[in-house]
Amino acid sequence: MALELQGVSRLVGGRVHIHPTSLTLREGTMNVLLGPTLSGKTSLMRLMAGLDQPTAGRILWQGRDVTGQRVQDRGVAMVYQQFINYPGLSVYENIASPLRILGRPRDEIDRKVRETAEMLRLTPMLARKPLELSGGQQQRCALARALVKGAGLVLLDEPLANLDYKLREELRVEIPRIFEASGAIFVYATTEPEEALLLGGHTATLWQGRVTQFGPTPQVYRAPVDATTARVFSDPPMNFVPATRRGDRLLLGEVAVPAVPGLPDGDYLAGFRANHLSLERHSPAAVAFPCTLVATEITGSETFIHVDHGADRWVGLVEGVHVLSAGQPLTVWLDPAHVYLFDADGRLAAPASYAKAA
Repeated sequence: MALELQGVSRLVGGRVHIHPTSLTLREGTMNVLLGPTLSGKTSLMRLMAGLDQPTAGRILWQGRDVTGQRVQDRGVAMVYQQFINYPGLSVYENIASPLRILGRPRDEIDRKVRETAEMLRLTPMLARKPLELSGGQQQRCALARALVKGAGLVLLDEPLANLDYKLREELRVEIPRIFEASGAIFVYATTEPEEALLLGGHTATLWQGRVTQFGPTPQVYRAPVDATTARVFSDPPMNFVPATRRGDRLLLGEVAVPAVPGLPDGDYLAGFRANHLSLERHSPAAVAFPCTLVATEITGSETFIHVDHGADRWVGLVEGVHVLSAGQPLTVWLDPAHVYLFDADGRLAAPASYAKAA
């Protein structure tokens, strides 16, 4: 069983919402659509579901062309950010409602409702109304209603975005378990790189309606094919500084480090993630960059530092609480092992050596 998108694109009012996209999602896989708001995640999901029709290209489900097929005739379930439950019905009846619409026998409905409720840990709440549940339980109820039909394709459009931190963490842990138990193809949209890493599976990064990379999640994170993918799969977005290779030296801005073996002489763009900047020299290879502090954000156990290095604005994520004054000179440290190099077209020229060893 597989869902195939073959050169699928969508234009609305002459504007490109989805550039030509080809993807194959296999049975029993978790697939994450990762990108900022308005990058095309929901548009792509609506094409997968059949809620919208592509301007060009084909959509195949289990080898059959379903491009023009109505969403009602596909084995698809979709869960949105908002809790879409029937407030006047019990949790049991909410879960049972899709099966009743399909005219399933009463004993089959009861069996499937109870099996799905058990999988989602809702059995003690079956007699309650949705408004008597916590936010996380309400979202699990919505998930149960989507899963009870036995849909082969389950689309989750930022389902945890409106939950508080504790509930998001609870469901982030549960969703991979639910996914494994169902055996369906899951497609999960998120703006958060951390969420993609927690869910695992495969990730497609999106930017302005274009899938920039698709592959196993750790691979996309460690080896982004271009600077755009690196930006999307970094939170905060990846920091950049101009770089030049000359002979056996690589200049990162004005700071010299040993050159990457096999890299041709020329101009590049160096990128590194926020968590790889530090206020102390943690490794012998680390090099210092003189900066000016712009602002700090203390999160509790960590501090975001916003600094200017020449014309470049960087963000670092450092351990501990650091009370610093805006405008003060600040030295930050970076190990060259954490630096990615991109060519003039933004394509990856050399991955960070730490990522190759991971």
